[in-house]
Formats: sequence, C-alpha cells, structure tokens
Amino acid sequence: MMWSWIPSNWSEIWELTRENAFLGIVSPLIGLAISLPLGVVAARWRWFYPPTLVFVNVIYAIPSLALFIALIPAFGLTDTTVVIGLTVFSLCVILPNVVEGLRGVPRPVKQAATAMGYGPLRRLITVELPLATPVIIAGLRVGVVSSVSLASVGQIIGVSSLGYLFIDGEQRDFPTEIYVGLFMVIALAVVCDLILVGVRRALTPWASGRNRAAGERPRWVLTQRAPARVS
Repeated sequence: MMWSWIPSNWSEIWELTRENAFLGIVSPLIGLAISLPLGVVAARWRWFYPPTLVFVNVIYAIPSLALFIALIPAFGLTDTTVVIGLTVFSLCVILPNVVEGLRGVPRPVKQAATAMGYGPLRRLITVELPLATPVIIAGLRVGVVSSVSLASVGQIIGVSSLGYLFIDGEQRDFPTEIYVGLFMVIALAVVCDLILVGVRRALTPWASGRNRAAGERPRWVLTQRAPARVS
C-alpha cells in the first residue's frame, strides 16, 4: 500500500467518486419515481402485481455488463446508458417495498380516512404513503447501495466512475488504486445509507425507533381504531 499516492491523486479520486455518486444516486431515485405509480396500481389491483414483478425479476437476472452493452446501440457510451440500466435494476428492489408498504396500511385507518371525507387521492397522499414511508425507504436504501456498487461496472464501457481505479490498478499491477477504489465505494454507500436513514426519521417523526427499524405501523395508528368503530 503506497499511502503517498492518495494525496497526490486526491483530485482525481474525488472526481471519480462524484461521478460514481451521480450514477448510483440518480438511478434509484428515478426507479422510485417509476415504482410509486406502479406500486399504487399493484396495491389497488392485485392481478397487476405478479406479471409486473416477473418482468422486473427477469430483467434483474441479466448481468449488468450485458445490459449496458445491449443499451449502447441506442444510447451510446454515455451516462444515460448506465443510468437506464441501474434504474431498471433498482425497480426489482424498490417496487416490492412500495407494494408491501401500501398493502400494510391497516384497513381501519383507510376506513377512518374515508369516513372523514378523504377521497382516494387525498387518502393516498396524506395517509397511505406516509404510513408506507419506512418500508419504501428501506427498499430505496438497498437500491441506492446496490446502484453505487454497480455503477463502477460502467467504467468497462467507458463511463467514468470509481471502476477506473480497479481497471487501472489491475493493468498497472498497482494494488493501491484497487484498495482506494474499494474503500471509496464502501464509504460512498455508507454515507448514502446514513443520509436515507436521516430522511426516513425526518419523514416519520411519529414512529419509534423500534417501529422504524422493523417497518411496523406507528403507535398512533392504533389510537385511530376506536373512532373508526364509533363512526
């Protein structure tokens, strides 16, 4: 391990880390934007979920490098190719969590909201999605960590990322680059995961630490059952 190489090449390491972060974060966020409407439909009409899940699972089974190469004729050797590939992979992780989170909202809570005059859209936005947030973000965390790791594969097709350190280190027989690349990928994944934990806590202040960790319904939901029965 040549420690002196790190400070002398820090600007390049930081630039590669920034590019890797862009690919690894944007992709699952797009995947979340796609998964939310699909998850709402799947939670409402159960017949829609199995074929959709089979489709995303089949795509997830495709090796990442093979999918990137298949997208090159259409999108070229650009960030778009990697972003599309990682977005597709993230759907397999995020979509099931969106569906399970929405299905896990207790029926009495839905009935209470309807009895209070909430329409389907208002109930979804103000009741169901907030209660499903811990489960949805749990899936997003897995999607982000996976995408941050897979983004390094994009270097093989010429898309700049931390994968450059792996390839260059191997070609030059210089393990320091490989170790630094591994550390930066792991550090980036940990930082992104901690940020999402903070986002989850900010969006679910009503949940106890135990409920947030287990994805259980919050305590205040149980207090809504009595009014629901009375009405």
